[in-house]
Amino acid sequence: MPELFLTIFFISILLIFLGTGIWVALSMVGVSAIGMLLFTSRPVGDAMATTIWGTSSSWTLTALPLFVWMGEILFRTKLSENLFKGLAPWMSRLPGGLIHVNVVGCALFAAISGSSAATVATVGKMSIPELRKRNYPEKLLLGSLAGSGTLGLLIPPSIILIIYGVTVQESIAKLFIAGIIPGIMIAIFFMLYVIGWSIVNKNSMPKMEETFSFSQKIKQSGQLIPVIVLIAAVIGSIYVGIATATEAASLGVVGALILSSFQKSLNKETFKLSLLGATKTSCMIAFILAGSAFLSLAMGFTGLPRNLAIWINEMSLSPYVLIMVLTIFYIILGMFLDGISAVVLTMAIIEPMIRQAGFDMIWFGVFLVIVVEMAQITPPVGFNLFVLQGMANKDMGFIAKSAFPLFLLMILAVIVIIIFPEIALWLPQQMIQPLK
Repeated sequence: MPELFLTIFFISILLIFLGTGIWVALSMVGVSAIGMLLFTSRPVGDAMATTIWGTSSSWTLTALPLFVWMGEILFRTKLSENLFKGLAPWMSRLPGGLIHVNVVGCALFAAISGSSAATVATVGKMSIPELRKRNYPEKLLLGSLAGSGTLGLLIPPSIILIIYGVTVQESIAKLFIAGIIPGIMIAIFFMLYVIGWSIVNKNSMPKMEETFSFSQKIKQSGQLIPVIVLIAAVIGSIYVGIATATEAASLGVVGALILSSFQKSLNKETFKLSLLGATKTSCMIAFILAGSAFLSLAMGFTGLPRNLAIWINEMSLSPYVLIMVLTIFYIILGMFLDGISAVVLTMAIIEPMIRQAGFDMIWFGVFLVIVVEMAQITPPVGFNLFVLQGMANKDMGFIAKSAFPLFLLMILAVIVIIIFPEIALWLPQQMIQPLK
């Protein structure tokens, strides 16, 4: 079949480029140029220049560097220390004790970061030494941290949801809101796992000697108020329709600067480091997106996506079978590529299939991010595993085994949102449309 031949050709050339160490963005540009030269009569140079400029100058994309910068600013504050001190009094009496700080702390930081690796690093740099000092089991400590760190990809503002929204031209505001309930659901799954594990392995858990009165809990929680206010302002402004995602990102940056200033962690050096960090990350992502846009254009000219969609339709696969195949596909792909690359490399082919099958693209974005989250804790290229390996001085195998039960819980989350798509779609449907 012609479409099968083209698919194999494109994938083979792409794998050759990636295998030789060429950057992901340049690999996509190279494959696109070769495909257009061989299979179309379109002028490659003009198409490349127009597409890359159009993608790079997208107004929607301006939310990306702003949210990245907000996370970079807060990463350099006393936020990790405040998260631990503010959450510990409330979590200490639950079965599993302070391990819950990992889950809830990651969920909170995810709501101001958008990065999985930054979430793990921020929460882990305070919780690992504190929980080790209290003799919590390493398996539960590191497993909960690795799994919970993936929430940085789903709970808004999510970098990967911005990229997905730009790629498939869907509302980033709606994608953000769609990620809230599934993100909370997964966090609850993780907390239930911690409770269950601690009950079954009661003898391995340390005895809690710290007790807090209600007034002490309230006092300690005061350190979380600025963070919660910032989260509410950013997400709330999108939900009630007074700000677009880009405007909310600007609000978030201003709030992060004010918060870090009050904490006396904002100085010339930290400001410079946060700005450079955000610039490097944003340029890398923008470059990949530009390559992805050119790849989508090249494949469109060859007719591959349209023909593949027709082929899939003729196979009469049920929607559930298609989603099951895509789940397995993305888990395998995520073992070798980071989440951003996995999404932008495949959307040109996958998007027509999903639209042809009749799936809601907002729902599919949430589904896709959860599956990509799994890849963050699967070797050999599990970014969260690498981050934890450096922080915890444990081998990759031990951390991966510790995180495996949470990997299974994310599979459960995928099954739940497939059976009940309203979990992802209900909240966006209640949104007031943002002002233009």
